[in-house]
Amino acid sequence: MCIRVPMASGWTARPTGSGEVPVKAMTSAHPPAAQRRRGFTLIELIVVLAIIGLLASIVAPRYTRSVERAREASLKTSLAVMRDAIDKFAGDRGRYPASLDEMVQMGYLRALPEDPLTGRRDSWVMLPPLPDSSMEGAMGDVRSGASGRGLDGSPYATW
Repeated sequence: MCIRVPMASGWTARPTGSGEVPVKAMTSAHPPAAQRRRGFTLIELIVVLAIIGLLASIVAPRYTRSVERAREASLKTSLAVMRDAIDKFAGDRGRYPASLDEMVQMGYLRALPEDPLTGRRDSWVMLPPLPDSSMEGAMGDVRSGASGRGLDGSPYATW
């Protein structure tokens, strides 16, 4: 008669003479290495968390700066598009528009863009065509209504 008993290398068949299994073959003080459950020690977890924290502290400032750079690039693009539309309006009509809404209604802009720094469409500052111009109510330039300075140090109101 043969029975199956657990061994370190797996299950194996062992012949028995009297049909009884020796007690020592069935039990052992320590389970085999393949059956042991191995976890992480507290020190290993602390080291891994410290490395993750260090990497996060390096990446976070770069991420916020890249987001700010993208907002500034979007603002510059929006200003260039609106200024180009103002020039085209003045060239076609022989006068400057009264507002950005008039440019949208006349088809020079599809929609009023959102100021990427303020997150609003109504924060644009409209300026007369020339600083000493006598054209009341005309708009010759547009600027952002955001306060603060750009990454280059210049105020947003001068862009």
